[in-house]
Amino acid sequence: MRKLISGLFAAMALQSAFAAPLPEVTVYKNPDCGCCTEWAKHMEDAGFKVRLINTRNLEAERARLGIPPQLASCHTAQVGGYIVEGHVPATAVKKMLAEKPALRGLTIPGMPANAPGMGPHIAGTLKVYTLPRAGDGSRLYSVE
Repeated sequence: MRKLISGLFAAMALQSAFAAPLPEVTVYKNPDCGCCTEWAKHMEDAGFKVRLINTRNLEAERARLGIPPQLASCHTAQVGGYIVEGHVPATAVKKMLAEKPALRGLTIPGMPANAPGMGPHIAGTLKVYTLPRAGDGSRLYSVE
């Protein structure tokens, strides 16, 4: 029994040692926006390293990244080759990074009051949508 338990602990240690670290999140935000900074803290609390880039021209960043206005929010991020627009919970971002779906990224359009960084996050109430590839439509990705 002792060998079994020791073996399980060793396997768990090896698994965590080989687990890939989370990629850095680069956040483009208005320097005066506090909720964007709070979302960045939410991502850091979830284990991501976050780099903030202050800009007064978010529209140019969104245009460069091809984010449609109807799917926009108050900040734009890039992580692991994907785009994350707005107050998307870290759980949805981690799910996307693990599943590696064929899409450009995730969005929560607008600024919902119950999203991370906006106020108390109420799990199970936020609809996260896809940022589709060219020619595709946006669809519901998850409810967080």
